[in-house]
Amino acid sequence: MGGEQSLALPPEKGPHRVGCADVMVGHTQQGLFFRLFYPCVPRDGAERPLWIPRYEYCSGLADFSGHSRRWCAPLLSIAVGSCRVPLSWKAPFKPCSSGYPLIIFSHGLGAFRTVYSSICMQMASWGFVVAALEHRDSSAAMTYFCTAEAVREQWIPHQQVPQGQKEFYFRNNQVHHRANECARALQLFRAVSSGKSIPNVLPQGFDLSVLKGSIDLAKAAVMGHSFGGVTAVLALVKESGFRCAVALDAWMFPLENMLYPEVSKPVLFINTEKFQTPESVAKMKRLSSRNSQTKIITILGSVHQSQTDFAFLTGKLIPRVFNARGSLDPYKCLDITSQAALAFLHRHLDVREEFARWDHLLEGIGDSIIPEAPSCLSNL
Repeated sequence: MGGEQSLALPPEKGPHRVGCADVMVGHTQQGLFFRLFYPCVPRDGAERPLWIPRYEYCSGLADFSGHSRRWCAPLLSIAVGSCRVPLSWKAPFKPCSSGYPLIIFSHGLGAFRTVYSSICMQMASWGFVVAALEHRDSSAAMTYFCTAEAVREQWIPHQQVPQGQKEFYFRNNQVHHRANECARALQLFRAVSSGKSIPNVLPQGFDLSVLKGSIDLAKAAVMGHSFGGVTAVLALVKESGFRCAVALDAWMFPLENMLYPEVSKPVLFINTEKFQTPESVAKMKRLSSRNSQTKIITILGSVHQSQTDFAFLTGKLIPRVFNARGSLDPYKCLDITSQAALAFLHRHLDVREEFARWDHLLEGIGDSIIPEAPSCLSNL
């Protein structure tokens, strides 16, 4: 039984129960694909979605982690293929006349739309609609789109940096592609809110028109982890509708220097203890020196994967494969991350007053949290 895995995600902490559904718009690579997390009307016996939605994602994870697809993909499928997320699949959307604030979420390198279910679910439970994108810049472990002819699937595998190409050039192209997808996602919600009919091309797909009148587009933020963290920062430059960004352990490397002066809006950087480099932190400080509302905090005892669902896998095998275990309890790490994000979003989107009770986290005050970067990086 030692290799058996289960996904022990915590239940919703906020007042809302959470539903989720997948949305795909358009029949080309230029369309959008995301998992939507939203406040729902609870239903007894509702289906719970699979955490890894398809076998192909196991193949993608094997490729990304540098293991042989031949043995690693079946092993992953056996170990985690039956794990389910404690949410109601395609549950009825709970309308809100005052409008829910919106978060567009960007995943990290080698991830995909479902592996941040823990943080997306917590944000939705506090009254946000969250669209977790699956990027089509070849940075996802795997993704796909449905072509118009007979709804055939076209898969987009993960791509490593091509031999002979400079990594910065390759990653910089990707981060621009990703930030454009975040901007297009916000534009999509604008179209839905204006009453435009946007078909979800997935079979028996979630009907986007139920969101009309229930999203407050004046309260939109962008959030992401790692490659998604720097994507969120760039999306602030590309789309004026985003009022602020939350960057979880942002990988700042792909962003060109000339863009830093363009980032005028506030960013909350929530770093883990083990991932950041002095160069990356210096880039964050460049932004915080320009905007006093930009905050940098570090969660002690956390590692890079602490901010993903991999931290909640029980059993020993998979967390070891993905280096997902820090010394801090993953439930505590998720609480700090979500509460700091909520305090920041209260401040900059003017949402629920009760989130202000976590304001101290934004100053790096509290258990397992410090302001700025870990001491090993402070001598910049």
